[in-house]
Amino acid sequence: MLSGPTPGPGVTLRRWMTSDLDAFADLNSDVNVMATIGPVMDRAESAALMQRIDRHFADHGFGLWCVDVSGEAIGFCGLMVPWFREGVEIGWRLRSAWWGHGYASEAARQVLAYSFSSTPDGLGFDEVISFTAATNERSQRVMKAIGMTHDAEGDFEHPGVPESSPLRPHVLYRITAGRYRSMT
Repeated sequence: MLSGPTPGPGVTLRRWMTSDLDAFADLNSDVNVMATIGPVMDRAESAALMQRIDRHFADHGFGLWCVDVSGEAIGFCGLMVPWFREGVEIGWRLRSAWWGHGYASEAARQVLAYSFSSTPDGLGFDEVISFTAATNERSQRVMKAIGMTHDAEGDFEHPGVPESSPLRPHVLYRITAGRYRSMT
């Protein structure tokens, strides 16, 4: 298995551990966090999601890493293969108490560096996408901060969100390896 992103000055990305379940459940039950994502999750749903994340790592060699700040699990950031479209998606979710400190952007930059690295420890991807509910301006700011550009022609109605939900319209952002390298 690949090693994963290189730690930054404020954030370390690591695999989830069983001992992180309380923090993970807090993240997924936070109404502020889930307001632009979907329904809050109970502890059992969070445990099931943690297992799916672990399976994704086993299947693909990458996934959603725990964002660790000074030994505290504050959320996740990483890569997933979407079930409904082509590409590799970068995504993040932090506990609301940790918003506004630059941790999502720092973690996402670590993930992009790993994604586009052509070294034996990197993934060597040509492109990474990200998408979010059109109303999720906070995530869109992170996407722009890490150099992603909005692909308005790629905006879509998320097939996993009920048709009546205001979260169904999604925006699509992209970044290529070439663009990433030109920024670093």
